[in-house]
Amino acid sequence: MNNAGIVIGIVVVALVVRRQLRTRPVHGKGGVVLLGVLGALGVVALVFGVASVVKEHALGTVTVALLAASFFVAAGFGVVRARTVTVWRAPEGRMLRKGAPATTVLWLVSLAVHISLDKWIDHTTGTGLLGASTIYLYLAVTLVVQDFLVRRRAASVA
Repeated sequence: MNNAGIVIGIVVVALVVRRQLRTRPVHGKGGVVLLGVLGALGVVALVFGVASVVKEHALGTVTVALLAASFFVAAGFGVVRARTVTVWRAPEGRMLRKGAPATTVLWLVSLAVHISLDKWIDHTTGTGLLGASTIYLYLAVTLVVQDFLVRRRAASVA
């Protein structure tokens, strides 16, 4: 991953974490837009990442397994982080949510694990940028899972 890609990734993650630590409505529409953008960027980046490898050789079984594992890890961290988000009813009746310091710690651990998996994926391919291309889709998966569980918990409180 080049320096510009690293900087963009850090900025996106910082914005996501900052947003998680602010009090905001559970059913806000901003999250849907963010998830859509991350998902679209993720699919496009993954296609280019796969193309960067298959122009040299086919994807190996280990590489595909690591890609799948990366997205399962993303979902798992989404589940765990959702438990750190406080959900409550405001006096005017709106459902609100706010992440805790543990949410930030889990984000940092999640990203460290993802970067390690990226390096491992790229090591198995020997060429291309497949591992690094998965960050946006990883973020989309982990956020979708977390958001779904937080919304479900808010609905049960309501």
